[in-house]
Amino acid sequence: MGLTQEDKKALAKDAREKVATFGSDIDMDAFTPETDEHPYVEDISSFSQTEREQMLKAGVDLGAKNRSGTFVQKNLSVVHGRSSQEGMEIMDIEEARDKYNWLYDYWWKAVPVDMDKYTARAELHQEHGYFIRSLPGVKSIYPLQACLYLEEDNLAQDVHNIIIAEEGSELHIITGCATAPHVRSGLHVGISEFYVKKGAKLTFTMIHNWAGKMAVRPRSATIVEQGGLFLSNYVCMQPVGTLQMYPVTHLVGEESTARYNSILVATPGSEMDVGSRVFLKAKGARAEIISRAITTGGKITARGHIKGEVPGIKAHLECKGLILSDKGIIHAVPELEGHRMEVDLSHEAAVGKIAQEEVEYLMARGLSEEEATSTIVRGFLHVEIEGLPPELKAEMDRAVEISEKSLL
Repeated sequence: MGLTQEDKKALAKDAREKVATFGSDIDMDAFTPETDEHPYVEDISSFSQTEREQMLKAGVDLGAKNRSGTFVQKNLSVVHGRSSQEGMEIMDIEEARDKYNWLYDYWWKAVPVDMDKYTARAELHQEHGYFIRSLPGVKSIYPLQACLYLEEDNLAQDVHNIIIAEEGSELHIITGCATAPHVRSGLHVGISEFYVKKGAKLTFTMIHNWAGKMAVRPRSATIVEQGGLFLSNYVCMQPVGTLQMYPVTHLVGEESTARYNSILVATPGSEMDVGSRVFLKAKGARAEIISRAITTGGKITARGHIKGEVPGIKAHLECKGLILSDKGIIHAVPELEGHRMEVDLSHEAAVGKIAQEEVEYLMARGLSEEEATSTIVRGFLHVEIEGLPPELKAEMDRAVEISEKSLL
């Protein structure tokens, strides 16, 4: 039933000495841990126009009818959580823990609580988060959506999320993280644990729309059982201070599959350390990691790690980076790790600038240099995602289109 007070004291002591296992460190004590509570909102149409616009930039559409449920957390308060489809659950994680005693069987099982000081902080300072679940055999008609929103400057938001796709179900989620226009800095620590049961399918699309000096530390892991599919899409094309995340999927069931797709743009002053890891632990498991990274002056470390632990598995890693400014840096770190003779692992990595001959080719056909560059960048960012539902593809395309306007 969770950690005891003695466990928490020991964890807090250890956490003070721990730093992240990768990327840059930050001083968490520089951020405010408390703020006033917000009341629960029954009608999501009552959110302000500014809030609706900021959330929409992160893929969360409060006015849309094609959603099967909506969750909104503002600062440290859950202000809305409701499902409109039978067999789909979306609610405050604290409400879920009170409702389901068995939820403790999933608590800190995919992500180790003592992994680093950020996971420890999430346990010690956790303020809500969401619980999303599809019941056995149920398929979501429309995506469910969740937004974690910050409207107070320099606030620390620590959340713990659990997502479960029960056996034979199909669950599609859009989650957006956003800040109010006046917010400049803050800390977001988000723990997300995903469980994909036998024969289930879970697609998870995350779009970040943070403030320019935000420190963002997601920590997530996924466990996929026999015949399950986990599809993760991540988009961050807006300015952010420092972003550090390295989600991992454990393919523990035969014929299980994981696919990661990420689109990153680092503007001047932004530092991103982002990657994906897949451990293939069962026969017939398949994995694919696709990354597109652009720097206009910021720094990107693009990681990828595939580990084949048993015979009869296949996986591919692709990382491509585009440098649009001499002040920008892209560091690609692809890793393949094979532990058996009968594994099939491959990778492709490339970092460089836009080829001048490509620009000249398009200019010869009537485009200006700016239009030619924009066309090339747009094509570079396009990632064809197999199996993505139309509603999620539309949100991905819209997020890229909104970001392109400020980028180009």
